Amino acid sequence: MTYLLDTHALIWATLETEKLSANIRNIIMDSDNDIYVSTVSFWEISLKTRINKFFFDNIDIKKFPEYARLMGFTIIDIAEKETITFHELPLKNNHKDPFDRMLIWQAITMKRILISKDALMGQYKEDGLKVIW
Repeated sequence: MTYLLDTHALIWATLETEKLSANIRNIIMDSDNDIYVSTVSFWEISLKTRINKFFFDNIDIKKFPEYARLMGFTIIDIAEKETITFHELPLKNNHKDPFDRMLIWQAITMKRILISKDALMGQYKEDGLKVIW
């Protein structure tokens, strides 16, 4: 199976594995699964660290790509197809986070299962999102 990590799932997978559900730990540990990390997550980490929404004690956030690679995750960029068709993802009144929305759109367009604990993600199932926690 192929999966895309939401940003919090990436952070927890690399720094706080105890916050992952047993199901997600099993998925990540299973070498038959392909786990992807979007550069969108690195952008979100960087921005939210800058505005003090994320705090990392004694962690150099510039190492997150290295952590992801060491865990065997594949890093993907935002493709032009995803950016030019992003407007096709319906707006939801209670969910406007641009990082989440791009990860949702990448998961839908790339046909990957999004690994996320965020309950708001479930409302995009009707739009083609597959999400698991």
